[in-house]
Amino acid sequence: MSQPAEPLDRLHQQIAFIREIDRLKAITRRSLLFSKERFENSAEHSWHIAILSMVLAEYAGETVDTMRVVRMLLIHDIVEIDAGDVFIYDEIGQAEKAVKEDEAFERIFGLLPDDQRLYFRKQWDEFENGESAEARFARASDRMMPLLHNVYTDGAAWKAHKVKPEQVYKINRVIEEGSPKLWAFVKSLIDDCVSRGLFEHPES
Repeated sequence: MSQPAEPLDRLHQQIAFIREIDRLKAITRRSLLFSKERFENSAEHSWHIAILSMVLAEYAGETVDTMRVVRMLLIHDIVEIDAGDVFIYDEIGQAEKAVKEDEAFERIFGLLPDDQRLYFRKQWDEFENGESAEARFARASDRMMPLLHNVYTDGAAWKAHKVKPEQVYKINRVIEEGSPKLWAFVKSLIDDCVSRGLFEHPES
């Protein structure tokens, strides 16, 4: 078993991690800002879903500790520094995602002292596996935000990638696990987008 780091060494490790995660600001996502002026980056996404989860916590399907939800949301995308942002509707990319993100986690969070790395690993795994009420609501929040970006940018990413309505219903159904009420709202938004013709290949 490794010996605890000396206080100064520990601080140096923590600062190294803080410097490294600055790179998340350079990871471009496929969601346009609501203003449509540019694409958002992954750091902006993490901030936005953390706020969303606090504002909408009253709609969680189960009682949740909001701060635990926020912690998961703020750390789960850090792996994109190495693994990149995999488009949620990219089936091939999604199939390869788990291995790449696991390797990314070990490298990036490995900069931290062991106790913190293990603490964040537990939080990250809990989110990925939907193991708790907090994880399920965090996953719902994470899935809801990009959908809102599409709804309020007239389906920009859906159109660009020829996403079909049935894909949107299927992929976003995970929202129901964390919040049946938010899923009902989201489903009504998707229904409206279909009726407005915001997809390249609308359902017949």
